[in-house]
Amino acid sequence: MTTAAARLLVVVLGALAVLLLAGPAQAHVGGGAAGSDYDARVLTVDPALPGVAVRVLVFGDELEVVNPTGTEVEVPGYSDEPYLRIGPDGVWRNANSPATYINLDRFGRVSLPENADPAAEPDWVQVSTGNGYVWHDHRTHWMSEDLLPPQVAADPTREHLVSSWVVPMTHGGTPVQVRGELTWSPPPPGWVVWPLCAVLALAPLAAALAGRGPRPLGVLLAVGGSAAVHHAATTPEPAASVSSHAGALVSALLPGLLALAVAVGGLVAAGRGRGGLTALLAVVLGWLLLVQGLPDVDVLWTANVLAEGPVLLTRASVAVLVALGAGCVVGGLVGTRRFREDRHPAGESLRQG
Repeated sequence: MTTAAARLLVVVLGALAVLLLAGPAQAHVGGGAAGSDYDARVLTVDPALPGVAVRVLVFGDELEVVNPTGTEVEVPGYSDEPYLRIGPDGVWRNANSPATYINLDRFGRVSLPENADPAAEPDWVQVSTGNGYVWHDHRTHWMSEDLLPPQVAADPTREHLVSSWVVPMTHGGTPVQVRGELTWSPPPPGWVVWPLCAVLALAPLAAALAGRGPRPLGVLLAVGGSAAVHHAATTPEPAASVSSHAGALVSALLPGLLALAVAVGGLVAAGRGRGGLTALLAVVLGWLLLVQGLPDVDVLWTANVLAEGPVLLTRASVAVLVALGAGCVVGGLVGTRRFREDRHPAGESLRQG
């Protein structure tokens, strides 16, 4: 390995270590599932609330209210008790509301403390100084973890309306109803996904073993870098309650940009016939792709994905990240040996003679 290649490897591996210590990058910023067969959406807010944003997140698992107006929005709990106040003085939550504790878990699997009584006087505790809040609202998603809705179990081959839901609120004392729906869609067939993944995983190994020089491997690196950039570019906007939007987006974009830089370096090295460096960068790129793709691998077998843009392109990008990433690690390791052995075949023959 040349001195320049060794220095490049140290820099790239150092950046990779930083990414691993910072936690896996996710296309959906903020954690949770990247794919689901369920999906929820807000249909109407009646009456309309100018300036107030209400949306469901993570396929209906969470509800977000952002209220930058000067009038407070109040959200009742499941027994119509005071639960949340969101407004110019921040976000306040009633410590005596059962919803405070039930909403801490996606499926409501909690034991209520003795003070959790819908008839008790509210005990307001400030939970945020901002004007937005996100919580698990069990009216917007399916509550049975291991049980499909009856209509889905009866016919899992087509889309179903699981429920039409309503979340009541008040805005300055005016009753408001947020109406929406929860749907279920069948996942993509495995015969489409898994053959593609197999081809992507085997392609770098084939390029390393049978390619005439490093250029085929370099082309595959370019494909991986392009997928990483697409994956990063389709990162959806994080929840408004995230303390730093810029920080959340940078943490999602950084792995894609680093992968692109490594892919470009590998493509240039391949064009110059530097097989050993190309193979080395293939190993590094493979790890970067896996770090970026593995947290979102569930999009390969779910109907809905948490990303901007067409679902098919998002699913294809994740397939490239995971399958081609694994293939680049193996193919790169094989290629480092093969291209090193092929580097001076004539000289070796003369020495043997």
